[in-house]
Amino acid sequence: MRLRWGPAPRTLAALALVLLVAVGLAGFHFWSVRPQAVSAPETVEAGASEVVEDPLRPGGASPVAGVPPSSSPSPGAAGEIVVDVSGKVHRPGVQSLPAGSRVADALRAAGGVRAGTDVTGLNRARVLMDGEQVAVGLPQAQAAPGTAGGAAGAPGSSGPAAPLSLSAATKEQLETLPGVGPVLAQHIIDHRTDNGGFRSVDELRQVNGIGDRRFAVLRPLVQP
Repeated sequence: MRLRWGPAPRTLAALALVLLVAVGLAGFHFWSVRPQAVSAPETVEAGASEVVEDPLRPGGASPVAGVPPSSSPSPGAAGEIVVDVSGKVHRPGVQSLPAGSRVADALRAAGGVRAGTDVTGLNRARVLMDGEQVAVGLPQAQAAPGTAGGAAGAPGSSGPAAPLSLSAATKEQLETLPGVGPVLAQHIIDHRTDNGGFRSVDELRQVNGIGDRRFAVLRPLVQP
């Protein structure tokens, strides 16, 4: 009876094999679903700019989305002005200055005022305009718009006592007129030499370098 109902050795071996496989599967399942430590993402430093390759942009680099591109320095939009500094300065002539410069800056660019020059009537704090003349210490210097003059005479004088003669004035006297520098004064002298003087003030329009705007300033200050 014991031999009839007892398990055969082959059956015991099969049961043991099935049990071993079941234990192995259970262990693999619990091992695969176990909790795992996850590392936190690295913090991106403020201001960091990463670039990625972009074949559509010159240089192949393009800023990453969300990161503002670095701003390149823009050229100075202030520009510059050109003024004519004449009279008693060490280096008279045309000077290029940054826009917004003052008369003092123009004098400094011209080497400074000569010793003993009276600059009482010269407003050195005035802002300069492009194309104007700064006359320092010249007789009959004008304080008209577009010119800063420091005459040796009475400070603050707005012009000479009488209009300047275009046919008889010297080059130095012509340079005291507003907006008239050495080059333009020479053009006036050349015109009167070629035409035998000035018969009317309107002939000043024919001088090279004198347009309607400058003629309107000079007309009340000169005579034939």
